[in-house]
Amino acid sequence: MPRDAAPLDTPQGLPALEARLRQDLEFLELPAKPCVPRREAGGRPVVDVVIIGAGMCGLAAAAQLRLLGIDNLRVLDRAPAGQEGPWVTYARMETLRSPKTLAGPALGLPALTFRAWFEAQHGPAAWEALGKIPRGQWMDYLAWYRRVMGVPGENGVELRLLRPREDGLIEVETSTGACLARRVVLASGRDGLGGPYVPPITDRIPRRFWAHTRDAIDFAALRGKRVGVVGAGASAMDNAAMALEAGAASLDMFVRRAAVPAVNKFTGIGSPGVVHGFQALPDEWKWRFLHHVFGAQTPPPRDSTLRVSRHPTARLHLASPVLDLREEEGAVRVETPRGAVTVDFLIFGTGFLADPALRPELALIAPQIRLWGDRFTPEPGQEQAELASSPDLAPDFAFQEREPGACPALAHIHCFNYPATLSHGKLTGDIPAVSAGARRLAEAITRAFFVEDRERHFAALQAYATPELLGDEWPERR
Repeated sequence: MPRDAAPLDTPQGLPALEARLRQDLEFLELPAKPCVPRREAGGRPVVDVVIIGAGMCGLAAAAQLRLLGIDNLRVLDRAPAGQEGPWVTYARMETLRSPKTLAGPALGLPALTFRAWFEAQHGPAAWEALGKIPRGQWMDYLAWYRRVMGVPGENGVELRLLRPREDGLIEVETSTGACLARRVVLASGRDGLGGPYVPPITDRIPRRFWAHTRDAIDFAALRGKRVGVVGAGASAMDNAAMALEAGAASLDMFVRRAAVPAVNKFTGIGSPGVVHGFQALPDEWKWRFLHHVFGAQTPPPRDSTLRVSRHPTARLHLASPVLDLREEEGAVRVETPRGAVTVDFLIFGTGFLADPALRPELALIAPQIRLWGDRFTPEPGQEQAELASSPDLAPDFAFQEREPGACPALAHIHCFNYPATLSHGKLTGDIPAVSAGARRLAEAITRAFFVEDRERHFAALQAYATPELLGDEWPERR
């Protein structure tokens, strides 16, 4: 080792990593030069792509679009800066579930990975010692990602309405004004096409007695209380742990199944084949794969489960679906097939519902969005309401019309969030394949823009007149 070289385990620092990233991009000639002609409509500038959501999916999509030369972007998020996505809000796990080694949203750039970011600050030995990624640290990484990739995010901006226009553009109405867009990408998270699901039985008790895991929950107020949790998935376990760690007097988990699922099916077959091949499957095979996965359900992480089970006041009630809820002397009586339990507060870890009609910002387009249930009939015994309510997406993640010709603008609105799973596979909601999803989306949009702008590109071709030969290449000969 040269005398002035740093020891191998010495952190190089973020400035050195960022210099490396800039050099990598320069060597790859990225970002590409702008490739989309600017447009106006009625004297108003037109934004090429408006992305709704500056969480992981929105950042990856925006970064990939910029690498391909589409720089006329707006990325809008209703959350304050540093609180985009679930990581420091309603996600309540201690660490991410995904292995630390996954490249995530790095878009094929080693210097953009979480590992590179972590080692630059803490060194290789600290990386080797790291078990899983703390969720707050993942949020810090995404904030750095946004900065170094030049993603033009705007925080505190809420989408109010998407209004299709006859000229093919989309009026994007927000809490701070409106703009015209050629394309809109909904990178709006797990509940971006619907909302949290709670069973209708919740109508039997006042709202003060319950919350969904998606809600902002005052866990400190649960100190000394009897808390119930419905469900045993990852979010249910994490919220149960938060209640116990805040000092809940007892914790009862109510689970429909006779056993908590133990095998994470989709992870077991993860591969580039699944990432790139799922979209090409016949419809019946897409449905068959996800029907099996959803039927088996995803187990809670082992760490999350141990975080709950180590508390002696935590009780797991298997084969105990909630049959009835009733307010009784200032508490809630929870009826199950195995008996009744009284709690002071209930947390529902019952997942999310895909239903565009629940989103006021989609009011003008929701009735026209084609769902899988509108055109596909599964084999007997494979009916699944969650799958049937999934949007039936085009190869570029765009919505498709329920009635042909009724809403052509849907072809310009792309669903880049969790409900895209049945059409595209798990590219839009989890860390492992988000880069593949972002590339698929960005390349499709880039291709579509070129086709739409072909007349202007052809005119530019005709007008191009910079000579390569200057007339002095051949010496005079006598």
